[in-house]
Amino acid sequence: MEYLNISDPDAFLPLRDVVFKTLRQSILTGELKPGERLMEIHLAEKLGVSRTPIREAIRQLELEGLVVMLPRRGAQVAHITEKSMSDVLEVRLALDELAVELACERITDEEIERLREACLEFEKAVDSSDIRAITSADVAFHDIIFAASRNNRLVQMVNNLAEQMYRYRFEYIKDDSGWQSLITEHRMITDAIAMRDSELASRAIHVHVKNQENSIIRTIRREQKGLK
Repeated sequence: MEYLNISDPDAFLPLRDVVFKTLRQSILTGELKPGERLMEIHLAEKLGVSRTPIREAIRQLELEGLVVMLPRRGAQVAHITEKSMSDVLEVRLALDELAVELACERITDEEIERLREACLEFEKAVDSSDIRAITSADVAFHDIIFAASRNNRLVQMVNNLAEQMYRYRFEYIKDDSGWQSLITEHRMITDAIAMRDSELASRAIHVHVKNQENSIIRTIRREQKGLK
């Protein structure tokens, strides 16, 4: 997060919206960490704006559940809780399972090739150890499957969860001990869809999402112990 650049395309948006997008992205990627206080003066100086758009952006972030207001402490980045994570991943699991089942029926040979390429790109990103690159490659992999479902409403529902999922996705990808498992799981999902085996694909995606959930729970519990 740095001084806002007026040459950026977002510069044509109202300033409060630009600040909101900047702060939200910093929270979703973990640059602003759970529990970190959002000091209006500090953020205004860092972004090169007045305190008013900072205050307005913080109010919007509170409505999204990314920021909480605490008595005598002010605004701070909301912690990821097991309940909030579980609620989102329950919905995402149902959508993922439906997506792979439909993809097995409707995916084209060209899309299967793109899925294999995306699987390889994910592995290359893992080799780079760049968290953002790994996260982007993971998103790209799953987006191919959603598109192959040929269900616009399903894609719309996934997009509605995208911002929240990005935060959770970033959390489990930060744990490099699970990277090789993610590679293996992506390969299994890809192979199952390529064989158009909907039952195998559904099992593979179920394991994939559940492993993510378990990884995030371990992270949450470690952080909670650290706070005590």
